[in-house]
Amino acid sequence: MAFGLPQFQLMLLRRMADHHPGLVDDALRALGASHADLREAHRAWQARLRSRTYPGGERGYRLALGPPVAEVERQVGDLTCRALLWPLPLWPDLRFEVLCAPGGTAVWNEWLVRAPGAAPPPLSGVEDLTPWSCVVDDVARAFPPAAPLPADAPSRARLAVTVPRTGERVVAHFTWGLLQFVVAP
Repeated sequence: MAFGLPQFQLMLLRRMADHHPGLVDDALRALGASHADLREAHRAWQARLRSRTYPGGERGYRLALGPPVAEVERQVGDLTCRALLWPLPLWPDLRFEVLCAPGGTAVWNEWLVRAPGAAPPPLSGVEDLTPWSCVVDDVARAFPPAAPLPADAPSRARLAVTVPRTGERVVAHFTWGLLQFVVAP
C-alpha cells in the first residue's frame, strides 16, 4: 500500500475515533474513505515506525508527506531545532508540525498547530472549548498560565487551565494536538 497524505490523515483520525466517532465518521465521508481504510492506514504507519528499514526522524515524514511547506527554526532551551510544517486538507487552518532535534534524526514532538496567519477561535470560557475547535497553543494562549500535564498515551497531550473570568479549573485533552474534550480535575 502506498502511504501518502491521504493515508496520513486517516492515521491521525484513528486515534481521534476513541473520543469522537461521529466527527471521525464525518471526516471519513469528506475524505471518501471507510473505517477499513482508517484501520489500514493506522496499521501501515505503525509498521513503518517499527520497521528497521524505514527511515526515522524527519526523513520518514518527508517520505510520507513530501517536502514541508515551511521549515522554522525554534529555540528550545539551549538548543536550536527545526519545526517542519505540512498542510492537511482535512484541517485547512492547521498544519502538522514535526519538531526535530538538531540533525533531524530524532523527532521531539509531532502534532497539529495553527497555520501561520490563521486566526484561532475566540476562547473566553469552558463553553468555547468544543471538540476539534482548537489546538494546544490556542488554549494555552487564551487561558494563561496553562500547565502541561503528563501525556496519558502516545500522541496525546493534557493541559490544566483556569478560566480567568470564572475561576473554573479544567483539564483539556488533546489528540495529535487537537482538542478532544475538557473535564474538571
